[in-house]
Amino acid sequence: MTPGTAQAAATSQNGWRIDPSQVAAHRIEGSRAVVELHTGAAAAVLLHVARRWHYEIAPLDTGEGGGIAAFSTDQAVGAKFETTYLSGTGIALHPHAYPLGGSEQLWPHQEAIVRDILADLEGTVIWGGDLTPPKVSHFHVAAAPGDETLERVAALVERKAGAVADPAAREA
Repeated sequence: MTPGTAQAAATSQNGWRIDPSQVAAHRIEGSRAVVELHTGAAAAVLLHVARRWHYEIAPLDTGEGGGIAAFSTDQAVGAKFETTYLSGTGIALHPHAYPLGGSEQLWPHQEAIVRDILADLEGTVIWGGDLTPPKVSHFHVAAAPGDETLERVAALVERKAGAVADPAAREA
């Protein structure tokens, strides 16, 4: 599949089925923002990204920077990784501020937060700032459907739901 359109693709670039019946609306915790994502583990990890972005980088419910873009039936894509929007396994936070191939970057402290979010998710999510062409606003599920690490990490972030761990405490 090449950039342009994702016509006749049964799966997005990350291997998830393009099936709108598997997509549902989810509210981003701590905000008024609602986003459509693939249900289950994919939604859990992407909602974790969005929640932390909302609290630690910039609010997502003000409309600033284009708000949020996620599930879409628009087959036009500028890069292969944008097909993840078709399966509901990709999300763009402030997509107008940080468009595909754009020169605008996050501040160093904001990028450190993104790296911390990615560390929370143990490789199950990819950041568009690390892709070519870059899209700083973009995140997508990297793990395959049913992946054990994805399921475990999703359960963990759902259970903690934004709670900040005490670095002095030992997890049992």
